[in-house]
Parts: sequence; structure tokens; C-alpha cells
Amino acid sequence: MLFPATVFAGVFTVLSQEPGPWPAILSSAGHALGNAQTADILVIPPATAAGADWQKRVQSGSALILEGSSPLAASFGFRQSAKPETIPLIHIVDVHKPELPVIWDKAVEIPRYEVPPEARVFATDRWTKAPVAAGYKIGAGAVLWIATPPGKTGYERFPWLMQSLADLGFGPSFRSSKLWAFFDYSYRSRADVDYLAARWREAGIAALHVASWHFYDADPGRDEYLKQLIEACHRHGVLVYAWVELPHVSEKFWADHPQWREKTGALQDAQLDWRKLMNLQNEECAAAVREGLRAMMSRFDWDGVNLAELYFESLEGAGNPARFTPMNDDVRQAFRKEAGWDPVSIWSSRNDGASLRQFLDYRAELAGKLQEEWLVVAESLRPAHPDIDIVLTHVDDRFDTVMRDAIGADTSRVLPLLENHSFSFLIEDPATVWNLGPERYPEIAKRYRPLTARTEKLAIDINIVDRYQDVYPTKQQTGTELLQLVHMASGAFARVALYFENSLLKPDLELLPAAAAVVTRYGKDKQKVSTDSPTDIEFAWNAAGALVDGKPWPMLDKGRVRVPAGSHVIEPGMARDGLAIADLNATLRRASVEGKRVTFEYSSDSRAIVRFDRKPARVEVDGVALAESCLNGSDCAMLLPRGEHRVSAN
Repeated sequence: MLFPATVFAGVFTVLSQEPGPWPAILSSAGHALGNAQTADILVIPPATAAGADWQKRVQSGSALILEGSSPLAASFGFRQSAKPETIPLIHIVDVHKPELPVIWDKAVEIPRYEVPPEARVFATDRWTKAPVAAGYKIGAGAVLWIATPPGKTGYERFPWLMQSLADLGFGPSFRSSKLWAFFDYSYRSRADVDYLAARWREAGIAALHVASWHFYDADPGRDEYLKQLIEACHRHGVLVYAWVELPHVSEKFWADHPQWREKTGALQDAQLDWRKLMNLQNEECAAAVREGLRAMMSRFDWDGVNLAELYFESLEGAGNPARFTPMNDDVRQAFRKEAGWDPVSIWSSRNDGASLRQFLDYRAELAGKLQEEWLVVAESLRPAHPDIDIVLTHVDDRFDTVMRDAIGADTSRVLPLLENHSFSFLIEDPATVWNLGPERYPEIAKRYRPLTARTEKLAIDINIVDRYQDVYPTKQQTGTELLQLVHMASGAFARVALYFENSLLKPDLELLPAAAAVVTRYGKDKQKVSTDSPTDIEFAWNAAGALVDGKPWPMLDKGRVRVPAGSHVIEPGMARDGLAIADLNATLRRASVEGKRVTFEYSSDSRAIVRFDRKPARVEVDGVALAESCLNGSDCAMLLPRGEHRVSAN
């Protein structure tokens, strides 16, 4: 679904000397800061007087956001009840997700309000049913009212304010379709894959990282499901990566090879939570896993492989020997040969800080060697699969520095590998900081940039799950909190991944692409939009055609126009009857139109996917005719090679 919006909606201003959280709220949902004269969305301070000019402005197409009591709010029908009654507001119910508890950190005393009968009530007090957020359309504009300010951060009281604003016709003006998401088959085994793939792409997801341990061992039923999933994803423009969780291999591998099971400090089999860890230091075990990984990669049409969490357990470190790895015979023997003592004795005869430090450093170095070895294994797949991308997912140990000793993760050992290996480094947001705000992402980025010159290869993973800390207003990140997390992360990293697609709530899906968009300048002048962005971006566009920098433009579909990174001017143009590019899952570098022929240049670390609005008569890549035809069941989606290329079609 595309939110109803005019071509130029989305510029906001806050008419106050103290704007509070409003710039963060609105900019995370696809709106740009502007001045009061040109703004479509105006946040009005509570003391603002009523006036006919406000009524006219709304009628002509502006949206007003009002807080609490004010003469202006009363003029639009939002006024305190004649009955003197206050409500200790702490638990609200929102229409976007009424079954999800929204509980505030502290109660706020508010008067009971009356709202106009034509208003849609978006949120109510849990106990009295009193309205606390409501709005309605007036002419071409709208009014959105909330009973109290949104709070210091902007997300601790009314999670779905931006969804409410979009419901009133003021959806995002721009979006990005570059998100990654993790996918676990066990949660979606009965879902329609074509429906899911279309929904993922509409939510701005560019690649799905599929839990591949379910498919490591050949099985006719599961194999057919995955093949259908990959085909559906490709038809809708979504890439598919094999998400590998070594040293967990598969349930069958664990059952078939008890002799290769990892051991904990208690010398028990390392079955920790859902992961059943194998001893990859054993060469026979490693050889079997390499063979199985190659077989799995060959059975399916993957676009990439993600080596995730390839280090040791546990988050409690050596403080919990029952979860501490690796204590298999191979590691103990190798360490004993080097150090002269058995590492299992750190919980008995060598229970001292110096001995523990010696083994923890050995363990971190061992994890680094494992990561390098398996990166080489992944690269060895490329002769048979030249277009696959490689990702290494690694828990953050720079912002949360205890991770090196806890699980052996050492970024300083891994990031230098980017000098000689081609992969993306996906930083996993550790559970210990999930309660911190979105400002943590620029801080995390600061700690990684000095470690590599290849900062374009740095990515961040946001875990969308119930948190163990005391957090408000929801246990799981949703609404404005999630939008701000994605927006701040997108400004700090080249790529943002979400764990996982099944935990994303339905009200959030339509605004996720807007949150992922980073626009540094967005202005409008009559029929023109001027913009600047560090990445390629999509803009809401309701005109029949578009000119970009004064020239006809081929990348226009479903009310959106896509432009490359940089400064551009977009204005309405004549509708074209020639071929158009509906979607491109790659970084757009340039595009042009010559008669009915369209040309674009792109770059991609994996294969790219282009979708045309109709079947082209001929497609050329770097001047050579593309043998590929439209993918079965698609309008016309085509797979393109990895790298930097120029494509022409007519």
C-alpha cells in the first residue's frame, strides 16, 4: 500500500523555540524539516490562539499537530470536558495494535477531553476509554491531536503517531528499499511465499537472510519450499542469502556425529539454547561441514551467504563453565601443547586471573582464525557461484567491550581481513544495549571506523525482540522507537538489517522504508522538488511523468520516482509510453532515456534484480545481449550480474 499523499507533502516545521522531540519523530518517518511558509505539516505549541487563517491553511492542504489544551485545539473541536475530571494516564490502547500493551514509565494527570464527532480516535486510556489521540481530515488537510506532549524521546507515550498522521493522508515523502531481514522457516512454513515476498519488498526489504540450517540436509518437502521461496523473492525483487550459524550445523548433523560435538567447561555436550555446537577445530568435522555447505549452496539459487556468530559461548563468560566453550579435546590438546596446562583447570587448580587471561586471549585468537578460515571457504564457492555476496555477522565488542572475553569476539582481529577479502561486516547489536536509545548507533559507528578504511562494508543489525530490561512503552521496539532506531542506524551505516521479519509488527511495515531513507536536503518550489541524499532514494510522486535535472526519467512506478545519490531537481513531465524501470535491487548510479530506450548503471555486491513494467524486446549488459528472460510468474523481473554494469533495454 502507498500512503495517500500529494506530490509535495512531507515538509514540516515546529512553531516553537523548543521543538523537543518532534524533529526526530517526523524526520524518522519520511518528512523533511522546512520553514513555516512552505511546510505541509506544522507542530503547533499549546498556547497558540485560534484564527481563521489556521482553518484556511488546513482546508488548503496543511496538517496541524496539536498538543493538549489550547484555543486553537478547541477551535477544531478538541476541548476539555465540561465535567471537572482528571485521568492518571499510564496505559493506553491504540487502534493500530490494540492487543499490545502500551504502558508509560510514569502516570501523567490529564483532564478528560471531548473530540469532534467526525474525528477518528487513534488511542484511548486503557481504563476510562477516554480519547488521548485523535484526528480528522478537513478539506485537503488534516488535524492530529494528542492529549499530552509525546515525551522527551518522542516514543515513550504514543508509539504510532506517524501511522496516525499517515492515516490522515500525510504519509512519507521519501523512502529507501535497502533493508535486510532475517527469516526462519519454522515460523513461516505454512505461509504463502508469494504474498510474503511482495510484502517484504513493499516494506523496503532488499534481501532475506534465510535460516539455512533447516535446509543443510536434503529433504524433498523442505527443499521444494525453499526453492519456491527463492523464486517468489526474485520475482518481487528480493535477494536471498543463506544464513549460516556455525558452529551449529543442523539437528541431523548433531545427531549423526556425537564424536564431533563441542564441549563446555563442564565437559558436557554444548547444546546451548537452540544452538547445538560442533567442534570445527576437528579437521574431520570441518571437512564434513565444508562438503555439506557446498552441497547446500549448490542445491539452491542463493544470492549470498552470511557467516553469522562464528565464535564461542557464553555471554556469561568463564563465570558459567556449563555454557563456556570451546573445551573440546582438540582445543585442550592444542592449548596444553602451547601453554603447558589444561584449560579446563581454570575452574580448579589454575583458578587465577593470569591463567584465565592467557586462555581468553588464546580463545579470541582462535575465533579470529575460525572466521578467516570460513571466509576462505565461502570465497571458494565463487568459481561455481560467481555472483554470490559474502557477509560476516559479528556481535559488537567495541561499544560493549565485555564481548571479547565473553564469547571470543574480537573486531580488531577480523576487520583487517577486509584488505584481502571481499565481504560485508554486519555488526550485531548485543542484548546488553537493547534498552538504550537510537543515539547509540552513531556511537557504535565511531568505534568501528578507525579500524578499517572500508567503511562502506560496515552494516548494523537491529534485533526487534522482547527485551529483558525494564523498557517503556513496549517490550518490543515498535512505532516511533523502531523508526528512530532504523533512521539513526541508516545514517550511521551503509546497510541496516532487522532480526527478524516475523517479529516486525504490521503497523510498522509501511513506514520502515521511510525510516531507512537518509535525505540531507528536501525543498519544494511550485512544481519542483530539490533534493540531496548520500544514497539513491525514492520519492512519492503522483504526476504521470517526471523530469530529473531537466531530462525525461525512466525510473517511475507506483507513485514513486527513484533517483541516484547526490543533488537533483525533480519536476512533473509528460507521461512516457516507452519501457519504464519499476524497481531495481541494486545501487543506482545513473539513468537516462533515449526515445523508447532506457539505460541505467548500477553496482551491487551480489546479483541485482531489475523489474520492468513490461517485457523488453532486448536487454544488453555492457553492450552484450542478456540471455536471461523474464522470471516465470513476474511482470518482468530479471537477474543481473554482480559488480558495476551498464544496462540498456527497449
